[in-house]
Amino acid sequence: MLFHFNQVGHLGEDYQEWIHQPIVCKEGPRFFESDFWEFLTKTKWWVIPLIWLPVVCWFVSSSVRMGHTLPQTALIVVCGIFIWTLIEYTLHRFLFHIRTKSYWGNTMHYLIHGCHHKHPMDGLRLVFPPAATAVLCVPFWNLVKLFSTPSVTPAVFGGGLLGYVMYDVTHYYLHHGQPTSEVPRNLKKYHLNHHFRIQNKGFGITSSLWDKVFGTLPQSSKAAGKN
Repeated sequence: MLFHFNQVGHLGEDYQEWIHQPIVCKEGPRFFESDFWEFLTKTKWWVIPLIWLPVVCWFVSSSVRMGHTLPQTALIVVCGIFIWTLIEYTLHRFLFHIRTKSYWGNTMHYLIHGCHHKHPMDGLRLVFPPAATAVLCVPFWNLVKLFSTPSVTPAVFGGGLLGYVMYDVTHYYLHHGQPTSEVPRNLKKYHLNHHFRIQNKGFGITSSLWDKVFGTLPQSSKAAGKN
C-alpha cells in the first residue's frame, strides 16, 4: 500500500540528516497505491479558506447571538488569533521537529511534516488536509471550553481557527508567492532560511514573535559569517 514510507521508516538515525536535504521540485512522491487515500493527502491552498472561513463566521456569530457586542466579540477573536500563534510555534517546534529514529516514528514524522522539508515546493502537500484539521478541532474545542465561559468559547475558538487559516494561507504564499513589499519579503526569507539553512531555528510562520520570546531566533547570515 505504501511506497515511499517503506524506505523512510528503515532509515533509522540517518532519517534526521536525510530529511533536511531538500529536493526542490514542484511535485512530491506518491504516498499511497490507493487513489482515494492519495487524494486525501493533497490539498489546494484555496480549499482552506473556502471550507474554514464559513465555520469561523458561524462560531463568531454564535458569541454575538449569546449577547456579546461586536467590539467585545472582535476583541475575543483577536485573543483567539494570538493564542493560535503560540500553538503554531509550539506544534512546529516540538511536534513537527521531534527527533525520531524508529521505523514508525520516522514514518509518522514524514507524514506529518518530514515530507514538507524533503519536498518544500510541493504545492499540494503544503497546507493541512481539511479532514485532519476537522479531527484536531475536536480536542482544541474541548480545551477552549475548559478555560472559557459558554458565550466566550465560540469566539475564542473561531479566532483560533481564523488564525489557523491565516497561517496555512501565509505558509503557502511564503513558498510560492513573489512578495514585492518589505514585510512579506522578509517573512519569506525568514521561512526559507528555516528550510534551507538552519532547520532547528525560526519556527514561526506568520511572525517571529515566539522565536524571539523563546530564544529560537536564527542569526542573520551576516552575523553568522562574522562568527
